[in-house]
Amino acid sequence: MILTETMNFGQARQASTALKSGTFKFPESNVFSVPDAPSTEKTTTANKTEESKPMFAFKVENTAQRQRVNPKTTHSVGQRNATDCFSSTLGAVLMESPWREMDWTAEHRKTLMEKITSYKPSCQEVPQARVLLLGPVGSGKSSFISSVQSVFDGRVINRAMVGSSSTGFTKKLQSFPIRGQKGEEPSALVLCDVMGLGEGQTTGLTLHDTLAVVKGHAPEGHKFSPEQPVRSETAGYMKKPSLRDKMHCVVFVVDASKLTSYHKGLGITFQQLREHISDLGVHQVALLTHVDQVCQETARDVTQVYKSSAIQKLITEAAALLGMSPSYIVPVRNYSCELALEEGTDVLLLSAVDHILQYVQLYFQDHLAPETKFQSS
Repeated sequence: MILTETMNFGQARQASTALKSGTFKFPESNVFSVPDAPSTEKTTTANKTEESKPMFAFKVENTAQRQRVNPKTTHSVGQRNATDCFSSTLGAVLMESPWREMDWTAEHRKTLMEKITSYKPSCQEVPQARVLLLGPVGSGKSSFISSVQSVFDGRVINRAMVGSSSTGFTKKLQSFPIRGQKGEEPSALVLCDVMGLGEGQTTGLTLHDTLAVVKGHAPEGHKFSPEQPVRSETAGYMKKPSLRDKMHCVVFVVDASKLTSYHKGLGITFQQLREHISDLGVHQVALLTHVDQVCQETARDVTQVYKSSAIQKLITEAAALLGMSPSYIVPVRNYSCELALEEGTDVLLLSAVDHILQYVQLYFQDHLAPETKFQSS
């Protein structure tokens, strides 16, 4: 039988808690009762104030005659079919089918690691692919670099220094070649970290300095300051950077938990950066970090990330902020407080790196000399 009760948010929370804890029991009758919870939503009319109508319908299929009820079993929320989705938190709906396909197996993890460590740029004059990570302070740039290296080291490390300051920890241009597993040669991938973006030209990494990094003018270890922009007089300035000195892909990093609270000026900054970087012929992709902080199901099991309607929505919002197609954006979960690796998190991180390398390769294809293109075809 299908037991349906229309509930407000407070009742839904109690029902969700009961389902997750395994204490929920189907009553003998066909009435599903949940204790009343105070509603904070009110509707004001010209003559009176009324309690708002229930926010959604919560449906649970009683499968007692067919199987034991498992609190992890997929149920439905809202007006959808009882097998479509389940929500353990308000606004975090898990779909029956993922909106992107992903292989979460250990075999795929191994394949991705081998693919990344064996990668070589198709341009002979470039020994390493250089990828620049750009994003606001606290977006997870440094954490992503450390998390990727952690996968190959087999333990959680903090290779790129991570801080919690509101002004950011990273101030310099730092390059981090991704090392392969123990006993393997270093990969040909270098992830580059810089100062966090500001909301204009007076705070954070400026547009001028960002482009100087992408073009290869800024020297390794250069400490950025809005008051002292990178110019030809800067110590170590590279006047004629070669292809190996330039950035071959730019990765924007945005925090899923802060996406709706970013200042509108940041959107303008992203749009300006995208326009100028595109003019340089450099492809751009994006990472949506901290996805475990916006979806409880993903926090519990990262393999559910592509079934989360909340994260799918945030991908769309990130696309609007950055001015790019959602297909360029991938979600990631960085290692932060964990002491041990987790297979699903590894796969998500490695898949993000593989996604980045696809656009790195496009850059080299675009910049190969005509005779080289002919020889490689």
